[in-house]
Amino acid sequence: MTAVFARPAYHDALSRLSDRHLLRDLAYVGGRWIAGKTGESVEVTDPASSATLAWVASLGTDETEAAVDAASEAFAAWRAMLPQNRAVILWKWHELMLAAKEDLALIMTLEQGKPLSESRSEIDYAASFLEWYAEEGKRLNAESVTSHLPDAEMIVRREALGVVGIVTPWNFPSAMVTRKAAAALAAGCTVVAHPSSETPLSALALAELAERAGIPAGVFNVVTGQAAPIVGVLCEDIRVRALSFTGSTNIGKLIVSQCAPTLKRLVMELGGHAPLIVFDDADVDKAVEIAVDAKFATSGQDCLAANRIFVQRQIADAFAKAFAARIGALKVGVGLENGAEIGPLMHERAVVKVEEQVADALALGARLVTGGRRHKAGRLFYEPTLLTDVPANALIMREETFGPVAALTTFDTEDEVVARANDTEYGLVAYVVTENGARQMRLGRALEYGMVAINRVKITGGPIPFGGWKQSGLGREGSRHGLEAFTELKYLCIDTAA
Repeated sequence: MTAVFARPAYHDALSRLSDRHLLRDLAYVGGRWIAGKTGESVEVTDPASSATLAWVASLGTDETEAAVDAASEAFAAWRAMLPQNRAVILWKWHELMLAAKEDLALIMTLEQGKPLSESRSEIDYAASFLEWYAEEGKRLNAESVTSHLPDAEMIVRREALGVVGIVTPWNFPSAMVTRKAAAALAAGCTVVAHPSSETPLSALALAELAERAGIPAGVFNVVTGQAAPIVGVLCEDIRVRALSFTGSTNIGKLIVSQCAPTLKRLVMELGGHAPLIVFDDADVDKAVEIAVDAKFATSGQDCLAANRIFVQRQIADAFAKAFAARIGALKVGVGLENGAEIGPLMHERAVVKVEEQVADALALGARLVTGGRRHKAGRLFYEPTLLTDVPANALIMREETFGPVAALTTFDTEDEVVARANDTEYGLVAYVVTENGARQMRLGRALEYGMVAINRVKITGGPIPFGGWKQSGLGREGSRHGLEAFTELKYLCIDTAA
């Protein structure tokens, strides 16, 4: 929805901001805050109430090209800067984020809907990538190669790629920006970022803090608006040497095809369909807490969410009973409410998809234990739901679920459950709960996933390579591998003959 660009009265809750300058409604290009040439804007709403939060500048192809121009012009100086000097800026940005955590979390909760406690955690998580890459950028070491030629010295080093485009989703509107941008910036690249049009305020607040941290003009740009024209430029402009995207597999494939003519470096963090496997030697209470955390964080709107829960038959009844009780106790409410654990879904499409998956599972013989309908808190709220005896052909067992619905089924043998867990085009993360050490090692090897969490849920962070196998993506984010994604190898062969 667009309108002539204006600054209407903002959502009442935004009056709680201690720093109103963090609330930005203009895009950030070349060190300036700009509106689009057409004067159009995009509405940002609070999913909990559907109330308008802000109208944010909607940019198009011309402004995106200007952002690429600015990033391209800034690249040479940024690349030439000593890594430790780039690190000072990233560290300052990190410190400013933590100092503004309450304001950033408030903005995030209002535009995304997640509980305020989760938003605070995301700000810590997002800031951690600035800290990690501030230091890791100093370690892009050259390596010496033992020469196979007489009178020759050989060196291999990594050099910054150039302009990097990043496209981020609505479910983690701060962390996905910093996880990508911090790596690119630390490597010496410049960035043009496009946040989801549904949650642009978090990215713009980060741009405000980046400017305060001393990021030079053109090094970090945020282009807001509808995705098609903006992402189209990022894909087609040959000066954009790499593109990093987080979102659905289907959209990822379209981006890959659009980038093919310019042979960009691609980092694709795509869909997930995580299995959670609970063996009969597990502590049931511990397994239930792991399942709740793995399934219901971000109201289930997470590519890491446990979509398919396999429980060994011997403990299935006990697990289902305890799991249902825990699910039924989850507090549903507006993210700003004290103790809220489940917020609204992002939009009507998400609720409809959940409803369709639940109806399909029930029609195929699944049993509804708790939940199963929209919550009285509002039209975008859905009750935390448990389905048991879910057949393998149900939609919810074959498609990614972005909502607070847990699908439970039983298994008998280890070989059986490994085969069922791997029977998907996705391969992002898998969860295993077992006290058998040998089984932990076997499952860690047998599961076809980029990440395997054993007896825990939280596994991500700056030092680890985040990414998946198969249709879940290309490349890795975080760790030294995430930094290397934005570099090229250069080989020098130097004649040393007298």
